[in-house]
Amino acid sequence: MLPREALLKGAPDREAIARVIDQAEQALRTWEVVVTDFCAPPLIAEIQARFGTLTELHFLPWGGYPQAERQRLAIARAEIPLETEQIPLTALDVAGNFLFDPASHRDFLGALLGTGLVREKVGDIILLGERGAQAIVVPEVAEFVSLHLNQVRTVPVKAKAITLEELKIRPPKTKEMTTVEASLRLDAIASAGFGLSRSKMADAVNQGNVQVNWKPITQSSYALKAGDLVTYRGKGRLEIGEITVTKKERYRIQLTRYI
Repeated sequence: MLPREALLKGAPDREAIARVIDQAEQALRTWEVVVTDFCAPPLIAEIQARFGTLTELHFLPWGGYPQAERQRLAIARAEIPLETEQIPLTALDVAGNFLFDPASHRDFLGALLGTGLVREKVGDIILLGERGAQAIVVPEVAEFVSLHLNQVRTVPVKAKAITLEELKIRPPKTKEMTTVEASLRLDAIASAGFGLSRSKMADAVNQGNVQVNWKPITQSSYALKAGDLVTYRGKGRLEIGEITVTKKERYRIQLTRYI
């Protein structure tokens, strides 16, 4: 049995973590691969942090393509190899003529949930402009959606299953840069990465608009490290790359901004 109370202690979403504990115990008991529903990035980060010290288990996230935000997690005993092919996913093409009534991500999500689905059954939604969108779902709801999703906004649509290889993924736009800072403070590095003054970035941090590895950080002095992902609401993301120390004992930091 897993240390349930220790894993749940201080959890922001106890119900979600409790479900994962149950699934992890099932994986240990049955020696099978158990797969969660779709999780949002903050929950994935929380799960990885809480379960990361358990040597008897390992996890593999996958959402259908490398940049997917919402992902399912495969859970298995450490002795059992995990591959993305073990995580069942189905892609749906939601086709319609949206030339005169453009639809947003929220519109497509609302239409999907309007059929009776819960959010955990739906992964990423990829907008295709006037042609509609594509959505990733758990396989068991794909036929249901194909039958019952008939309209998004005022536009009639037809949903059908496609292969993951048919997803029209646009590579993310990135900007590489280097900054030299006296410290690894969040406000200093993020201000350089997002092109804002340090005072404005400090205000954004204090107001709770900045996350590090999907967790809200409200201390401007928070120390970043290589591999951290900084998210600024409405401004994109910033990945912290290699950090080296200069001869003047300052920090040279490689940054990748996702626009």
